[in-house]
Amino acid sequence: MADHDVIILGAGAAGMMCAAVAGQRGKRVLLADHADAPGKKILISGGGRCNFTNIHTAPDRYLSANPHFAKSALGRYTARDFLALVERYGIAWHEKTLGQLFCDGSARQIVDMLREECAQGGVVLALGQPVRDVAHGDGLFRVMLGDREHRAPALVLATGGPSIPKMGATGFAYDVARQFGLSIVQPRPALVPFTLGPEEALFQALSGVSADVEVRWNKTRFREAALFTHRGLSGPAMLQISSYWQHRTPINVNFLPDRAADWLIAEKQQRPRTTLRKLLGQALTERLADVLLERTGVQGELGALTDKALRQVGARLGDWPFTPSGTEGYVKAEVTVGGIATAGLSSRTMEAVKVPGLYAIGEAVDVTGWLGGYNFQWAWASGQAAGQAV
Repeated sequence: MADHDVIILGAGAAGMMCAAVAGQRGKRVLLADHADAPGKKILISGGGRCNFTNIHTAPDRYLSANPHFAKSALGRYTARDFLALVERYGIAWHEKTLGQLFCDGSARQIVDMLREECAQGGVVLALGQPVRDVAHGDGLFRVMLGDREHRAPALVLATGGPSIPKMGATGFAYDVARQFGLSIVQPRPALVPFTLGPEEALFQALSGVSADVEVRWNKTRFREAALFTHRGLSGPAMLQISSYWQHRTPINVNFLPDRAADWLIAEKQQRPRTTLRKLLGQALTERLADVLLERTGVQGELGALTDKALRQVGARLGDWPFTPSGTEGYVKAEVTVGGIATAGLSSRTMEAVKVPGLYAIGEAVDVTGWLGGYNFQWAWASGQAAGQAV
């Protein structure tokens, strides 16, 4: 006998969304989490204000082994749909840069809204209990929570990836998926700061300095702020490119993305007595200009420098290579790239093709959004898709 219609493991963004949708369709839903309260990662997101979606959401802003997989769910539950829910609850919001939507107040408003949506669907919460075992037989999934067994014909994996382990994050969803024969795309930390090796030690002097840059890895580019840290490179531009970066490859930084290629030569004709250091100190910051010029080995008044030398400095500043020694890992990663392979899932329902009744949603799946609310929108959309299907 089943005591529930669906058991959802993981009371984060995707799990709560799925539970609310399924519950409001009349399904008997059990929502379980080892944490003692739901939505813990939501509460720390966006500096506590929750960057809950992005109005520019589109499938090309997601990384996945199958770039088409996210289209169906994202197309059927959009940023506007989630915004309508937020507004129905009277939650005040504002748009920051690049389409990012935040609560005016606190991220807790989003958690409270989802809790209320779950309550309206009669969702039963089982919190603070680790999952001891998951099994399947006779068309039912059996989940041991503490010392009690729960049974349901449908099981949803919504426990996320291993990023932010201090919040209790683990690779649990991957273990269960493997148990049922689903394959895993090798997970790695994403939206994560880079570390620089000892050969780049000069840049440690810039800890705390930020600059508006364009960063490039292969053909992927982002134009946002970069921040130097005592360990390496951070800031939105670096977090974005980190999702694409592969070990032992360089990233290239354009420190002057608004300048034409030959701008230094034009400045030399206008102001030959100005020093290169003063000019770059105005265009960047003095500390950054000093370190970059020290690396190029070029100094002096513009008029005393050859066009060739100025061209070389301009080219270097416009395409400065860094080869990170690594990243700061899951401890500092906001999300995980990789996860449960989409090849084994239905893009319409999130159900495992070969294991009827098993679903995977949110960050546990190999779909990873850009920084800026995209991962929450995937959580809402994939949660909605599974909630309608279970």
